[in-house]
Amino acid sequence: MTQDTKTRFGFVALLGAPNAGKSTLLNQLLGEKLSIVTRKAQTTRIRVLGLLTEENVQMGLLDTPGLFKPKTRLEKTMVQSAWESLEGADAVLLLVDVSVRQPDVKSQDIVEALAQRGQKATLVLNKVDKIKAEKLLPLAENLQASGLFDKIFMISALTGDGVDDLKKHLLEAMPEGPWAYPEDQLTDLSERLLAAEITREQLLLQLHDELPYGATVFPENWETRQDGSVMVRQMILVAHVRHRAMVLGKKGSRIKEIGVAARAEMAAQFGHPVHLFLDVKVDEKWQEKQEYYRLFGLS
Repeated sequence: MTQDTKTRFGFVALLGAPNAGKSTLLNQLLGEKLSIVTRKAQTTRIRVLGLLTEENVQMGLLDTPGLFKPKTRLEKTMVQSAWESLEGADAVLLLVDVSVRQPDVKSQDIVEALAQRGQKATLVLNKVDKIKAEKLLPLAENLQASGLFDKIFMISALTGDGVDDLKKHLLEAMPEGPWAYPEDQLTDLSERLLAAEITREQLLLQLHDELPYGATVFPENWETRQDGSVMVRQMILVAHVRHRAMVLGKKGSRIKEIGVAARAEMAAQFGHPVHLFLDVKVDEKWQEKQEYYRLFGLS
C-alpha cells in the first residue's frame, strides 16, 4: 500500500437464526478458523470479532449469537448482544440457511425486527448447494419483497462457493478512514477466551447429543513458561451431577479425549506448546452469575 492510498475501515455485523452458518462464513472470509463451529444450536454465545485486512481495506467482522425467541436469562443476554452489534455497523449481513424446510418462516421474525429498526441489510442465502434452484428462487423473491435488502448473495460458507463475490462487495462498502487495528491482528479476543472457546467446541463435538446446552468453560489460569509453552487451567461448569459424569467418562476417558483434542487445537492456533488442565464442577446456577457475563463481554 502506497502512502497516498486512502485507507478504508468499517464493521460488518453477521446476523441470522441459529445454525445459519455465521461462524463458518466468518472463518471462510478470514481464511483462518476463529469462531468455533458445531452442529448444535447456539454454539456461538459471545460476540466474536474477526479482522480482515486486504490492501487498503480493513474490516471488523462481527460473528454474533443466533437470533431466536429467548427464554433464559443467558439466552436473552445473547440475543441482546447480537442486536447491539448493529450499533456502529457499516454493513449488515442477514444469513439464511436455505437447506431447512422453511427458512423463510424461521427468519421472518428477524426480517420484521430489522424493518422495525429501519435497518437495511445484505441478504446472504447460505448452503445453496443443498437445495434445488426451483425452490431457492421463490424463497429469495419472498425475502426480497421486504424491501430491506440492497443485494442478495447465494453462497456455501462451508465450501466457499460465492464467498469471494460477497467479500468483494463488503470491501467496497467500507468507508474511508484509518485502520483501528494492526495489520496482522486477527481478533480482539484474548488467548484465554479463545482457549476456553476451543475447549467448549470439543465438549459440543464429542458430547453433542448427550450434553445439554447448560455447560460452559471458564478460563482459570494462563501462565507462560520460560520455554515458550503455556500452562492453561480451565473449569468446565455443568448444571447437574449426571452431566459431570458424562464429561468425565468412564475412568476419566472422555475428559482426556476432550483435553487432547483441545490442546492440539490451541497449539495450532497460538503457535506454541500448550499444557492443558481441565476440572469439572457442578453449579446449577452458573447461568445466573454476573462473573460469567462480565468475563465474556455480556451485559
